[in-house]
Amino acid sequence: MHDWIIYSIGFTAQILFASRIIIQWFQSEKAKKLKTPVIFWKLSLIAAIIFFFYGYLRRDFSIMLGQAIIYFVFIRNLILQKEWKPSSFIFKFIVIGFPFFAVWYGIFGADIDYNLMFSQQENNGISTWLLITGIVGQLVYTFRFIYQWVYSENKKKSSLPLGFWWLSLVGSAIVLVYAIYREDPVLLASHLGGSFIYVRNVYIGITSSASE
Repeated sequence: MHDWIIYSIGFTAQILFASRIIIQWFQSEKAKKLKTPVIFWKLSLIAAIIFFFYGYLRRDFSIMLGQAIIYFVFIRNLILQKEWKPSSFIFKFIVIGFPFFAVWYGIFGADIDYNLMFSQQENNGISTWLLITGIVGQLVYTFRFIYQWVYSENKKKSSLPLGFWWLSLVGSAIVLVYAIYREDPVLLASHLGGSFIYVRNVYIGITSSASE
């Protein structure tokens, strides 16, 4: 597959990811406190499916791992917001069906060299230290949603707390290093653009907490 097609898929996912953050940011700026809109989670699910596919095409294990870990968290947040049941049948069919399709395709349909994903030094120019950096960055960046999930379960309400945005900043910084060395324009553009909003949400979270 041509590189421009692969990158187009990656940028499509990142546009959806960026849209969810921008919508959340605008609502938070208006309310002067951190908000968690329903559309944030719906866009997250669709974007995660597309970005997982991008990771597969790029033979990038760190991307695939990150999306797989947090997929359930997105669904759970919709349940906490009582927005899962009212969602359309097509949306739920795609969201629930994708993990089963991915597992089936990975086992029976895809010609995947799993060794290549972990030792890409000669084939894709990824050294071991860089692969580890990418995985660590994705794990930190992904852990923000694990933290958010535990926080929301304790509160019995879907929320994007201040800690979520701090983890976003740290994880994004590590992934940026990976993206620069990996020469991945999709990751580079998304994390550079997202950093400003992460900083702004940290500020909103701190000031709103101080005023309460």
